[in-house]
Amino acid sequence: MNELVIEAGKTERHYWADLWRYRELFFFLSWRDILVRYKQTVIGILWAVLRPLLTMIVFTVVFGRLAKMPSEGLPYPVFVYVAMLPWLFFSSALAEASNSLIINANMISKIYFPRLVIPASAVIVCFVDFLISAVILAGLMAWYHVLPGWRLLCLPLFTVLALLASFGISLWLSALNVKYRDFRYIIPFIVQFGLYVSPVGFGSAVVRAKCGDLVYQLYGLNPMVGVIDGFRWAVGSDVPLNVSGLFTSVAITVLLLFSGLKYFRATEKAFADII
Repeated sequence: MNELVIEAGKTERHYWADLWRYRELFFFLSWRDILVRYKQTVIGILWAVLRPLLTMIVFTVVFGRLAKMPSEGLPYPVFVYVAMLPWLFFSSALAEASNSLIINANMISKIYFPRLVIPASAVIVCFVDFLISAVILAGLMAWYHVLPGWRLLCLPLFTVLALLASFGISLWLSALNVKYRDFRYIIPFIVQFGLYVSPVGFGSAVVRAKCGDLVYQLYGLNPMVGVIDGFRWAVGSDVPLNVSGLFTSVAITVLLLFSGLKYFRATEKAFADII
């Protein structure tokens, strides 16, 4: 006769091992979302390129031609586009991952699997768009004769920082959106507001010059400030890398990631009941 033993806390201890065992589900969800993302669209995956490209043109006209913002030694289109890359990835990841649990409500309510797989796959889909858009950056640098130096080798490190910051905040928003559906209205506002408080159309040095050191330090609490400044420095900006600001971004990102994981793990047991 078989005996079933229920061991308290076993699920908790095996959670991270379960993530590895369910890796095929992660790949399936990511691949499914990549396939359907631009399904039945006329130009398909080119939307991943057009969005940052058109935004770059608008910012170049408004901030570069009309407002005459400094471009830190880079051609202004390159200056804007290299900032648009991490920002659009970050904003898209927040928008997609925050709704990912709601979209997959039927699957969550019927079968067991680590729920962390769902927002993680949503972030990865946005990261694929980021990689596609990065090809245009290489083309712009070639067009404007921006020669990459050794600093370009640091670009993957800033990309990882953007990925972790996106994932950390996405964990918070996806879990909160299950319990408080008001967040589906709040998140677009957060994304729009974040664009204005991130150095996309202008450099961080402008904030320091116009607003002083105190505001500049508070401004650096936005984790994307260090990421965007790092991207520009890596492609050849003549403004030195703000090391203290980068450490602040790293610290905020680590805090968001671990607190997001903790909150997500604490609330995911109830997802199937309230979703």
